[in-house]
Amino acid sequence: MTATPSLPAVTKVAAGANWRRLSARAVVAAGMIAALAACGGNNKRVETDLAASNVTTIGINAYLWRASLDTLSFMPMLQTDSSGGVIVTDWYTNPQNPAERLKVTVSILDQDLRADALSVNASREVMSGGQWVGAPVQAATVQKLEDIILTRARELRRDALMG
Repeated sequence: MTATPSLPAVTKVAAGANWRRLSARAVVAAGMIAALAACGGNNKRVETDLAASNVTTIGINAYLWRASLDTLSFMPMLQTDSSGGVIVTDWYTNPQNPAERLKVTVSILDQDLRADALSVNASREVMSGGQWVGAPVQAATVQKLEDIILTRARELRRDALMG
């Protein structure tokens, strides 16, 4: 004949199981609190930027890339390399001044949206005696192109922030 456990014995077993369950929950909760506490230990502010200044899905700063293409869109493109960050235009002749032509090379040198991440070089030729002859480019021309590209890149970034 098997003995049936008395009511206090069953209660003790159930109470022991509840105690183990509560203990396991307490240990898990304590572990989670410890993990969360470890995350907030330093006083550094977490920075979030919806339109980061170094958007690089194409290998270089996307704002500078897009701004350069927009700025030079009136000129014929000879080479565009988004992974290398180089844009080379073909010779462009202004219809109002057919005796002069210009060729531009833009290099994006960094992943950040900064002025020193952009390099613009220009070549100029003038017609002389039926042949194109190299002529100096005014530094102000190159500087103006850089300013236009940087301004446009900032506008693109601002527009991305505003949605």
